[in-house]
Amino acid sequence: MFTPGYQNIFTQVQIRGPAYAGVPLTRGPWTRSQLAGHSYLLGLFGDAQVGPAYLGWTGVASLLCGFIAFEIIGLNMWASVGWNPVEFLHRLPWLALEPPAPRYGLRIPPLAEGGWWLMTGFFLTTSILLWWLRTYRRAKALGLGYHTTWAFAAAIWLYLVLGFIRPLLMGSWSEAVPFGIFPHLDWTAAFSIRYGNLFYNPFHALSIVFLYGSTLLFAMHGATVLATSRYGAEREVEQITDRGTAFERGMLFWRWTMGFNATAESIHRWAWWFAVLCPLTGGIGILLTGTVVDNWYLWAVKHGVAPQYPAAFPILPDPALVTGGRP
Repeated sequence: MFTPGYQNIFTQVQIRGPAYAGVPLTRGPWTRSQLAGHSYLLGLFGDAQVGPAYLGWTGVASLLCGFIAFEIIGLNMWASVGWNPVEFLHRLPWLALEPPAPRYGLRIPPLAEGGWWLMTGFFLTTSILLWWLRTYRRAKALGLGYHTTWAFAAAIWLYLVLGFIRPLLMGSWSEAVPFGIFPHLDWTAAFSIRYGNLFYNPFHALSIVFLYGSTLLFAMHGATVLATSRYGAEREVEQITDRGTAFERGMLFWRWTMGFNATAESIHRWAWWFAVLCPLTGGIGILLTGTVVDNWYLWAVKHGVAPQYPAAFPILPDPALVTGGRP
């Protein structure tokens, strides 16, 4: 008979003590902030200690540029509802800061006709790139590998394809994504319809495979560690070579259920690659759309991926080619 058994979803033991500042930093003009404390609620999901933080010039500049971009978006959305705070909150999910109209191409338009969008893109991109540089410098200072930095770069690649690289190749800023919650989802739906259903894009398919695959891998790994935490599974490194440990039990579980298991090291490589390849392949698929392939359904029919549906209605002439009056 099934019983709930040993279930621990939240952190069971929270360590409290003097705030630990971390390993010494290399010599530099900045130091860690002295603001440090403990949070019980945050401790349920991670370490209870909050801070100290190290910003440096890259962190400060990144936050400043991000704040400017956020303010431009917010103020433009607020202005679009006549500066009415109630209406602003009510319609916020549907408000947008739109890119310039197609007639401007790659030129700089007036502020009210897309110039604010360009300015926001500049500051937001600068903020993201500075934060990427910050992850690189922090990893180097702490003697870490750059796995986090390159994983972040994969997400930045997709962001740049959507808002900068593809619009450049298409010759118009109007091809970029608007800033907004539902408007950017509407853009995605319209983008797919315009180019013959993005589901026939093989790189989009790969991106979804890696998206679902990474969620599955992380869920499997998280479940394994939680299920064996009674044996100290969080001490992964110490348990890799010992017998009877939490990690050996976890590997036995997957060998018995699947016939194959990942190790304490390889599961992280699997999950890292799946997660990184999701935005990389997605960005390639977006980049090819409109620049190389105009209609993904017709492309799929041509290459034997999708069936060609039979014509259900007679072919009508193009009204623009009909002579002798209006169609």
